[in-house]
Amino acid sequence: MPRPVRSSSRSKNQKPRPRPLRYQSFELEALSGLEDVAEAELREVPTVRGGGRLPSGGVRFQFADADGTWERLSRLRGAVAIYRVEHWDIPRPRAFLGHQVLGELLDFLGSVARAAGHQSFRLSAAGRDSETFTRLIEEIQEQLGLTYQQDDGEMLIRFRPYERRSSETEEGWEVLARITPRPLSARAWRACNMSGGLNATIAYAMHRLSGQRERDRIFNPMCGSGTLLIERSLMGPVDAMVGVDVSEAALSCARQNIAAAKRNIEVAQIDALHTGLPDRSFDLVVADLPWGDAVGTHGGNAALYPAFLQEMDRLTARAGRLCLLTHEIKLFERVLAEQSRWHAKELFQVYSGGHHPKCYLLSK
Repeated sequence: MPRPVRSSSRSKNQKPRPRPLRYQSFELEALSGLEDVAEAELREVPTVRGGGRLPSGGVRFQFADADGTWERLSRLRGAVAIYRVEHWDIPRPRAFLGHQVLGELLDFLGSVARAAGHQSFRLSAAGRDSETFTRLIEEIQEQLGLTYQQDDGEMLIRFRPYERRSSETEEGWEVLARITPRPLSARAWRACNMSGGLNATIAYAMHRLSGQRERDRIFNPMCGSGTLLIERSLMGPVDAMVGVDVSEAALSCARQNIAAAKRNIEVAQIDALHTGLPDRSFDLVVADLPWGDAVGTHGGNAALYPAFLQEMDRLTARAGRLCLLTHEIKLFERVLAEQSRWHAKELFQVYSGGHHPKCYLLSK
């Protein structure tokens, strides 16, 4: 008797099996001094695995996304940029022009361009003007249909010798392709820029390290273009949040950015030292104090800083805290030593825009 033939058709009620995740190599770039903040945020992303700190400070990791868009990585707020990474065991960049390696390189760059929607590219490489890289630029333009724009190309492509961790012996060259058209630190909500404006990645780190509490009443004196306010609002709810500045131009810029971020944040033209607000109005004060270059003067800061700490003592609750950023480090630490209201803890020192400001968390 012939055996019955089993139907290969799937039952109508049977759910299709999910496709297995395909892990790929990525690298996270962070501001110098904020590597720990960026890495801690990365570890919260599902399907991130492995990884390790490179000598340059970057973080190499594996990531898989079911839809292949890397959308979750593009929402990181503590990183400067995320790159897809591929490695070739070749002795020098000229080997990228070989038929097989060139095909692999173009496949790699094409996959990043399609996933990210890039229309143009630029190169970062030692010897970028050499014959080798000139020919590679021509091949990328011709084969992938991307426009070469060295100043503002969307896909930043970096060629560099393989960066080994101490336990590795692998050598060769690697290529990194940024997965977003702009750095992650260039926020989409920034409709208005101001001289001396705070880097949004630093603002994110300040809020993350000062503690996120829904019950907090937050005050941002000298709020400028609104970076600290917007970044905290995007991180989750708070009981109240107010920003003030004496400059109407700054407040106009802040309102544009707040509207672009689709946030509901109150800002007002008020002197931070003379707000008229009641005692104990806030739980957290967060501020980017004048650095004495683009904003303020050293002489003015010498008078401002002690007066500021005194007024914030009045405005904050008994268990209130201050998260402050400044490049006037010697001045600020001298002012701290001359008063007894606040106890300070250094959170980080970051390199940004040619400066090395420090961030402090103060408690009573």
